[in-house]
Amino acid sequence: MLQSKAIEMSGIGHVLIERSKRARRLNISVKPFTGVRVAVPYGLSFENAEKMALSKATWIKRHLDRVKEIEKIQAAISNDLPEIDRAFARKKLTQRLNKLARLYGFTYNRVFIRNQKTRWGSCSTRNNISLNMKLLRLPEELIDYVILHELVHTREKNHGKTFWAELNKLVGDSGELKSRLKGYSL
Repeated sequence: MLQSKAIEMSGIGHVLIERSKRARRLNISVKPFTGVRVAVPYGLSFENAEKMALSKATWIKRHLDRVKEIEKIQAAISNDLPEIDRAFARKKLTQRLNKLARLYGFTYNRVFIRNQKTRWGSCSTRNNISLNMKLLRLPEELIDYVILHELVHTREKNHGKTFWAELNKLVGDSGELKSRLKGYSL
């Protein structure tokens, strides 16, 4: 079965149509630096997805224009930011991780400091924690939020009610911090 297909749409350009296990219905997204994607649930044909995308061309163009502006701004900002030294990032983030883990009684296996493009952090099933070195560009309370988010995943492997209740005990209003974090670009 075909998993993805790229099409060219007049006035829009490249559109990726992609089969998705997570999609419950057809979903069009327009994101900075990745462009237009149509998520297609199993049971729906690529032909129907393409027709739907064509019918939403005006909506896509409007959002694509906004995204282009965001890309320009983010490109200008990232050109002004100094490089982060990986060794420095490893030292600072590992120290903070260890301090918060001790303070709240968490244990983890290993820590990795990476230069990631899509995630601030992650926790594996083996409780290995990965942190993005770009965290150092964030305010301290957001760095702590990301670290604590990953530490809570050492106990709760999903984003269910128990996970959010545990995180809220540690950071207060996790929803507010999550919203603030979305204002920062990787």
